[in-house]
Amino acid sequence: MAIGEAFSARVEGIAAGGAGIARVDGKSVFIDMTAPGDLIKGIIKKDHKTWAIGELLEVLEPSPHRTRPLCTHYGLCGGCSLQHLDYESQIKAKTLILSDTLKRIGGIDPPEIRVRKSAPYEYRNRVQFHSAEDSPCFKQKRSSGLVTVKDCPVAEGGIRRALREGKIFPPKGRNRFTVYSKGDCFLSEGGIEQGRVLILSKSLILNAGIFFQSNAAMLELLIKDLIALSFQADKNHSLADIYCGVGTFAAFLGEGFSEIDLVEENRTALALARENTQREKKVNCYALSDTDWVNSRKERYRGFMVLDPPREGLSGLFREYLAGSGPILIAYVSCDPATLARDSKVLVEGGYNLRDLTLYDFFPQTAHIESLAVFDRTKNGN
Repeated sequence: MAIGEAFSARVEGIAAGGAGIARVDGKSVFIDMTAPGDLIKGIIKKDHKTWAIGELLEVLEPSPHRTRPLCTHYGLCGGCSLQHLDYESQIKAKTLILSDTLKRIGGIDPPEIRVRKSAPYEYRNRVQFHSAEDSPCFKQKRSSGLVTVKDCPVAEGGIRRALREGKIFPPKGRNRFTVYSKGDCFLSEGGIEQGRVLILSKSLILNAGIFFQSNAAMLELLIKDLIALSFQADKNHSLADIYCGVGTFAAFLGEGFSEIDLVEENRTALALARENTQREKKVNCYALSDTDWVNSRKERYRGFMVLDPPREGLSGLFREYLAGSGPILIAYVSCDPATLARDSKVLVEGGYNLRDLTLYDFFPQTAHIESLAVFDRTKNGN
């Protein structure tokens, strides 16, 4: 295939990242803005040995799974990649991607994947903006350019209203800033940055500049599932909340455990985590990376462990430590199927069983996939 070559093909599925997949001359071609079942005309933009990237020129025969995007910036803004696909088809595509990634990278045949669905729009409580000429912007798709926005259909109602009314102001001297909104809580970097937000029955302290899950409704479902799981753990031992952020999970799961270990590199986040868990009996705070935390201890960890790593997943040393000395029960909250699959492979080889897998659709209209993988030990002792 040559760059600039035109082709026609039927789109067969959705790939990680949100592009449609078609087969052309025996090669996989990835085309943005396409839906499974589309018959499309495209042009080759990049050609590799076993795959290629195409650009959509025309939808010759639309798929029944296509739908009308709600956002006027869709296709230009880089935030969403699946608004042209109906919500049920988005869920199906993400479930297949999660399952296939575990098989392909992890060599694991996963259990049946349960799905927790979100409201398709107005779900996003935490939004990061860029700024240009004192206006809130988003990055353009595959570009360093910016798109000025006065509305965002995926943003939570409070943020959406503020955008429409011109009440979101970029702070002076910052190229990007974050806004969080839920109920009466509205936080913004450069404005009121810290406050309390009600999550389920607890009032947690947040800071707009520190990571916090962006879909509060889905976060509450995840917390409920983790609470149920925690009752299967031996509470005579400790709870470890690794990559704890502001201590969200520990604040809900800590009751009944002998003590809580909070592990977080960001010292500002860890200070908030201490405040958010101050009602618990004994809290140990470690301003350490997962690698440094492993280096500080040599014994097997006996308690219940919750992992919520960044997109990079677990460090090599930490996943090897878990494989050899991890607890009986682990809850791994993942934001990237590829690193989850890589880490799962090491855990399973170390004697763990991937017992349960749940997809939480934290980010409808995008290709982002969040999941909860539950591991328990089946061999190599307790």
